Amino acid sequence: MTTATAPLSPETGRSHLQESLFAWLAPEPAPSPAPEPPAPAAETKTLEEPAPEVPPAPPAPEQKPDLSHVWVVAAEIEVTPKIARVADFRGSFKTTEGQRVDALEVYCKGCRRPYDEVRGDDCAAKIDNTHLIGGDQSKRAKRKIPVPPANARIIPGGRINRRGIGAYVSGVSRPKR
Repeated sequence: MTTATAPLSPETGRSHLQESLFAWLAPEPAPSPAPEPPAPAAETKTLEEPAPEVPPAPPAPEQKPDLSHVWVVAAEIEVTPKIARVADFRGSFKTTEGQRVDALEVYCKGCRRPYDEVRGDDCAAKIDNTHLIGGDQSKRAKRKIPVPPANARIIPGGRINRRGIGAYVSGVSRPKR
């Protein structure tokens, strides 16, 4: 396969493509001053009624963040085997109209606390989410290392490779065959 190539000159080469890429870097021309409006020929005095003074508009109130709870219900619904299969596969399903639903628990979707505990309070998840991770991690007690029984003898084992392809082949991340 052969291709014909012509010698590139500045007029026919690629230089014209580069100009449009960097056109935005050129300084903008200074705007010309607007012409002044003509002066009024003669001022005539007329009696004008002064405009009534309008009080200044009150400052707009600051938008407070919405700290209200989003309530959800953990429910128990009896379904047919066909609907159960669809619900298991899709994660959702449709029920019949007028079906009675038993509420197992009512809680806030954000802070995961029961309705009766936090009914009148602001949602803690919208203020600070530390309650979901067990409080401040720097102040939490460290995990205790279990103490072996007095009559136990510890036998050191070999080094277990938990990373890389060696771990996959040796069965750490998947069951042995």
